Amino acid sequence: MVGKGASHCGAGCTLGDLVAEWIIVVAPAVAVAFGWGSLFQEKTFADWIFDFLLAFLFGVAFQYFTIKPMRDLSVKEGILQALKADAASISAWQIGMYGVMALIQFALWRPLYGAIAQPTSPEFWFAMQIAMLGGFATAYPVNALLLKAGVKEAM
Repeated sequence: MVGKGASHCGAGCTLGDLVAEWIIVVAPAVAVAFGWGSLFQEKTFADWIFDFLLAFLFGVAFQYFTIKPMRDLSVKEGILQALKADAASISAWQIGMYGVMALIQFALWRPLYGAIAQPTSPEFWFAMQIAMLGGFATAYPVNALLLKAGVKEAM
């Protein structure tokens, strides 16, 4: 049950990250809006802020469409319960995923190839797949606590 909960959270997070990265490829001004060039010289950090926001929205939406029908909640209550059930889980997933992604990008790719992998490259998406395992590892204990506390529904 815990693994399913963490995977469910991760599905929303991953979809949000995937969509966000391609939005930034098509519209780099989005990265500028999230701090590239002003707050961050490294574009990746601005990208991750936008990634997190979309991952959070997709993750909460996934949880909403699970919780609302199971509990027969109103739209407002469904959104509140989805936020309550998944805010910590999504955050934990993203922290683990970004941690692994940072290691791969800045400690592996940059020293080996002189630059980090870009979202238009297979290396980036290979790294993202490995990073998702990091997200699962950090979201798993959070999901266990949420299930134990009755905050999150068993799947």
